[in-house]
Amino acid sequence: MENKETFSYTYSAKEQEEIKKIREKYVPREADKMEQLRRLDESVTRKGTVIALVTGIVGALVLGIGMCCCLVWTELFAVGIVVGIMGIAAVSAAYPLYNLVIKKEREKIAPEIIRLTDELMK
Repeated sequence: MENKETFSYTYSAKEQEEIKKIREKYVPREADKMEQLRRLDESVTRKGTVIALVTGIVGALVLGIGMCCCLVWTELFAVGIVVGIMGIAAVSAAYPLYNLVIKKEREKIAPEIIRLTDELMK
């Protein structure tokens, strides 16, 4: 009498990883405190960066318009000088504006950051 009972098992690590990734999308999870701390810190610099970039880009474009007035349309030379100076002022104001926004945002978010860091350091 021969016993032909066999057990066959196929394991695929790739499939298991895919299943886990799909499952993670649907399982409610608590916000990790370290992840929350990183997001708060990033939000401070992101707002300052966006404002400074917009100011710098607009200033550069205004400076370019002023240069066009001076070089291409010579009858608008005086207007071009004024517009160019306004563009230079806007470009020059981008970095101090960045620092100002960062400072205000840090003051606004500081209590939450301190609370999270105290919890994480315990």
